[in-house]
Amino acid sequence: MKAKLGVSALVLLFLGGLWLVAAPFAVGYQARGATYVDATVNDLWLGGSIAAISFLSLVIYAADALRELARRDGLTAELRSGGRDGRPRSAAGPSRHSEN
Repeated sequence: MKAKLGVSALVLLFLGGLWLVAAPFAVGYQARGATYVDATVNDLWLGGSIAAISFLSLVIYAADALRELARRDGLTAELRSGGRDGRPRSAAGPSRHSEN
């Protein structure tokens, strides 16, 4: 649940950043061909920064999720094959008692 909320927030931030970049031209307070007014420069820098940071965060989150899936798949394959030493491993981890 927390992951979905975080990803949703990052997507909304990304879309908000894109809107800030497009707003001066979509709304029309930046005349075509004219020198950029201060508000346009501010929107471009702020919107571009927000969009870039949120996109980078989404990429990092996706890479981490893929790494976790690969790790789980590796553990599953290891458990199916009987562990590294050929013996099945318990879900609780190694025993506290030594085998003699």
